[in-house]
Parts: sequence; C-alpha cells; structure tokens
Amino acid sequence: MSTTPHYPPPTPTQTTSAPMPPEAGDYTSYSNSELISRISHLESQLREQTTRLAQFTFSDDDSNGPCTTHHLGGLIPKRHRSRERRRSRRSRSRSRTPSPSRRARPFDASAYSTRRIALKFAYLGHRYNGFEHANGNVTPAPTIEEVLWKALRKARLISPSLADGADTSVDVVWGEKERLARYTRGDNPSDYDETKVRLDLSWDGCEYSKCGRTDRGVSAFGQVIGVRVRSNKPIEKRSEDAARSQKKRGGKEEPEVHHQSEEEQEGEQDMFGMMVGDSENESETESKTETKSFDPVKDELSYISILNAILPADIRMLAWCPDPPPTFDARFSCRERRYKYFFTNPAFCPTPGALGLKKNDSGIREGYLNIEKMRIAAKKLEGLHDFRNLCKIDASKQMPNCERRVTFADVVKFHEDDHNNTPPFAASVMSQFGFDSITSTGVNKAGARPEVYTFCVHGTAFLWHQVRCMVAILFLVGQGLEQPSIVDELLDIEKNPGRPMYEMADDAPLVLWDCIFPDDDSKMVDSLDWLYAGDKRTLPSLTTKGDGKFGAGGVVDELWTVWREAKMKEILAGSLLDLAIGQGDGSSLRRGAQKDANHPPSRSQKLFQGGDNARIAGKYVPVMQKPKMDTLEALNAKFANGKKVRRDARNGVV
Repeated sequence: MSTTPHYPPPTPTQTTSAPMPPEAGDYTSYSNSELISRISHLESQLREQTTRLAQFTFSDDDSNGPCTTHHLGGLIPKRHRSRERRRSRRSRSRSRTPSPSRRARPFDASAYSTRRIALKFAYLGHRYNGFEHANGNVTPAPTIEEVLWKALRKARLISPSLADGADTSVDVVWGEKERLARYTRGDNPSDYDETKVRLDLSWDGCEYSKCGRTDRGVSAFGQVIGVRVRSNKPIEKRSEDAARSQKKRGGKEEPEVHHQSEEEQEGEQDMFGMMVGDSENESETESKTETKSFDPVKDELSYISILNAILPADIRMLAWCPDPPPTFDARFSCRERRYKYFFTNPAFCPTPGALGLKKNDSGIREGYLNIEKMRIAAKKLEGLHDFRNLCKIDASKQMPNCERRVTFADVVKFHEDDHNNTPPFAASVMSQFGFDSITSTGVNKAGARPEVYTFCVHGTAFLWHQVRCMVAILFLVGQGLEQPSIVDELLDIEKNPGRPMYEMADDAPLVLWDCIFPDDDSKMVDSLDWLYAGDKRTLPSLTTKGDGKFGAGGVVDELWTVWREAKMKEILAGSLLDLAIGQGDGSSLRRGAQKDANHPPSRSQKLFQGGDNARIAGKYVPVMQKPKMDTLEALNAKFANGKKVRRDARNGVV
C-alpha cells in the first residue's frame, strides 16, 4: 500500500481546491487521495458553521433579531425568549444564598412609597439598658430603641440620613467591652475619638414617636411607636424619569409606576425577610401591574414577620395598625398607660425557728406582706395629685409641678386580675391545649407555695421612676414598717415640699402592660385598628409558610423558647430549694428557740424592695424622719443656673 499524503486542515476562511469527483454520493470508486480531500472539505465546512454560530448571538434588548442562542446545542425562536428569560430570573431570585455583589447593591429609597403606621411590640427588658437611646452616650448594654432602629434599617423599612462619623452598621454590638471599643462618647465634636464611630440614632424623615420610656431592666408587653416606613404601594415616577421612559416609548404618554413583583419579593427575602429588590425585574414589573389596584393590607409588606425575623427573641412585634389617625402621636395620643409590678408573698425567705415566727408590732411575720394594708395605701394614690415626693425629679424639664392623674391603683392576685386585657376565649383555648400550668404560676394551695401578686396602676402619664417609688412605699406598708397614712403625708406637698431620701423598688418586676388610644376619653378602650400576628387579614401579605403567630419563626414559637428556658431554670432551682430544705435532721428549723420563747434575741431589720431577697438595713428609720431632698423649685433653679454658667463658659463670658 502506498503512503497516503497528509493534507493540513483548511482554516475557517479557506476552501479546499482539491478536485471533486463527478458522483459525490458514491464513495466506493474514490481513491485514497480523493477520500482524504473530501473529508478535509467537509471538516472545513463544519468549522466555518461552528464559527458563525459562536458569533451569531443577540442581546435581550435586540428586538429585531430572529433568534438567540440556547445553551450550546442550537437555536430557539424569538417568541420563546421572554419565557426563558423570566424562568432564568425566577431561578436566580429563589436562591437562598445571594451573591455578595447583590447584597451590596445600593438601595434607592426614593424608588418606593412610604406610609405612616403604628407598631405594638413587647420586650423583656432584663438585658437592655432601658428603652430610650441618647445620642452621645454609650451604654454598657444596648437600648431597646437602638435594637429597633437597626432592625428597621436592616429591613430597609427606614432609610434616614446619617451624619459623617456615625455608625452605619445594622448589626447590634453586645457586651460592654465590645461597645466601649467600637463607639465614642461625648456631647461635643471635640470629644469624639476618630478611631471609633458615634452611635447616633437618626429618625430623619421617619415621623417617629414613642409611647413610653421604660427604665433599665423594665419590660413592656404593650409598647407602641409611630413611624413612617417603606411601603409596597406603587408610586408615580419622578417627572424626569417619566420623560426618559416616554422618549423610549416613542413619545407615547403613559403613566409609569413601580410595583414589587413576586419575583422581586422572593429575591429580596434573605435571612431576615426583605432586602433590596432585583433591579433587572423592574421594567417588566412596571408594564405588568400599571393598572393593578393596591389593597393597603393584603398587598402590603408583612411588617410583623419582617421585623420578627431580625429582632432578638426577647423583643417581639405583636401587631401593626395600617391607618392611625392623621394627628396620631404615640406619646401625646395615648390617654392611658397601664403598669404592673409583680411580687410574691412571702416576699423573701422567712427565718426559721423562733426568730422567724416572731411577729412585729403590726402582727406580720417576717418575710410576709400585709396585702390588705397595701391595698388601702394603693387606693390613696388614685386621683389628681402632685407626685413630687413619689418620683425622681428631672430638673432639665423645668416642670412647674408634678401633677399626674392616676385612674386606677390596686394590689391583686395575679391569676385573679381582671385588668389584664386578655380576650375571654384565651383561657378556654389554653385549657384545651393543656397550657393551664403556664397561666396558673404562683397559685397557692394550702400555703404550699408563695402567692404571686401584682400592683396594678393606670394613669394618663407617669413621672420618672414614679411607679417604682410608689411600690417602694407600698412594700414598707406591707411589712408593717409604715402605716397607709404615709401616702397622705407624701402627697401633702405644702407640709412636705421636699422628698424624703428613701430607696425606690427594684426594676426587674415592672412591666409597661398596655397603652390605650381611645376615641372617647370617658371610656378608656383602645380604638386603634390593630392587626395582630396570625389574624386573617394579615395572611395574604405573608411570604412565609406559617401564619406569623404559630409555626417556625412565629411569635408564639419564639416566645415559647424564651418561656421554656426560664421555666426549666425555675423547675431546677425550685427542686434544688426543696431538696436543700428537706435535708438533715431538721434541727436548724428549731434552732434559735430560747427558754423564754416570747423574747428571742433582737436582730437587724430586713427591708424588701422588690428584688430577689431582702437586705439588712439595721435599725429602721421611718420615711418622714429621713433627710429631705431639695424642693422642686430649688432643683429647677439650681439646674437653670448651672446651664447658664455652662453657656457663658462656652461663649467666653467671665
């Protein structure tokens, strides 16, 4: 066999010049050289077609092209391009792990409408530094307001302008050392540390208002704020944008609106619910929903679920009001605030033996409180009074008096409390699901366990630390150290213009229970249209599998986790307490008995102030015999004079 010559393959731009036999379909008569020439010719044609296909592509915006490439295999008709494009975008938008570039895309707040709403939420305040945040101040623990502000910003519900040097992060910094290392403090710009950032909360453009300002450690179950937030409602684009869009449509005058499509909502959903939308969907969404009507509840963002996905488990959004009155202000529109202060009876562990069994002059055994006398004293607080001796004076407000109206005050058993605003069907529902043990905490059976009581007080407004001062006096009455008439003495400001220096009650058991916004001041019934998590009207707006109340991420499921953790600690601590009491020969319970059991040795007085135990106070000094603070007028004058001195110093006045 002769050696076959090698022919190099032609390039895509070349064509072979080898002679072709007359009968191209019959290869039996081909010689080796003719077969090789034919194969080279076919390979050349194949390479030319492959090169043309690689270059033959159209962009999505080319409406004149007959077709576009599809994967590597072939072509798809023009009429199917939009369907494939939507399918591709939908698969990208449903990704659970968006790319970093997508998360970092700038958010244009002006592309969305806003609306003013009211939010009702609850929090356990034990690990927070109170509700209100003060710019220029760095607290050892976050405030509720700080955590809420960062959650609203993280969800893109508010987009206030931030000053240079302010903290732009949306993540809460926990731990005192970490906070001091990150944030600078100071009232003047010269005090700021350039290596740190300022924790300044800006509510610019948010129309923000708050109902109450709870102290450090105090909880709230019905706190309310008003705020302007991002909305799903479509808006007309700005005139310059409309002009550009009109030019693109060939001068056709059509109103252009921006809607949030289902793909956008899925694309926005991240670990906390809503982020910035996918801009490549906007043009298609606009043309789809220009004429769609907007329902202010069904088509709106699910504010409760969005915020609860970001907030810690001990802060829960409970409800939102879609249409508060035009003049609504969470602080000034509130006509009644309701507080509860929880305590047990006995208030602290009684001393065993003869010392503990001894009753004081009021006939009260150590550790126990006289509830009836406490109720008598509480009723004296009702009405319009000047409470300057039952609060802490804030001289910066320069108040001419401390008059406030208390509409209700009483001491009641917790499980018998008729002022807890619980719906009538709640008890039966809890019973059907076997949750009786949750709501019956503290029930006393034959004295086996301490009873749980609450001091309930309602009023139009309260002064700084007013409730804790009132509770402190009630505890002194309950222990038999003061008579109920002490309340009359403290309310008589002409006789007692300066507050005695007594200590106020502990902060942890105090709860801002509810805030009331009535239509009629004669009937303190809340008139706001609250939509609670799980309500039927809230379901269409949800993007989660649950209903927002039960199920994964629901309000109840998250609070169940918090409750169960606390309940397990209660059970373990209670079991350990029972075990320790029952161990030994029992002689410790009898120790201290003397030959003369009616005259046991004397000891220091224990004072209960709402904490976990009483403190040793030595010999008790009656309240009205304690040193007096300056009068309200003297405190106001001292503050005003100090303010003038500081202002003159800044202005260089000698």
